[in-house]
Amino acid sequence: MNIDNVKAQMRKGTLEYCILAILSRNDAYASGIIAELKEAEMIVVEGTLYPILSRQKNQGLLTYRWEESKQGPPRKYYAITESGRAFLAMLDMAWAELVDQIRRIRTGV
Repeated sequence: MNIDNVKAQMRKGTLEYCILAILSRNDAYASGIIAELKEAEMIVVEGTLYPILSRQKNQGLLTYRWEESKQGPPRKYYAITESGRAFLAMLDMAWAELVDQIRRIRTGV
């Protein structure tokens, strides 16, 4: 079993959560989201990010607006909606529960 493959699968499962968490702090455009994910060592490419952003927008979790850029074409800035914040709060609870469950399994407590 290849640990890199396992880690990639684990990252995929948390990517939607991470994107909402990033947008809960500030509106951002795709390149900014990718940069923040890479900084946290959650490597992702645009081809992975855009379908997730589109799906989250269609689910009402995100919205976007166009802003002029001083360097090139206008940028699409994504923002989390109130529904997105509510869903993020549920994900926070689910994550805490999962971490606790794994801790209990690992420690036998």
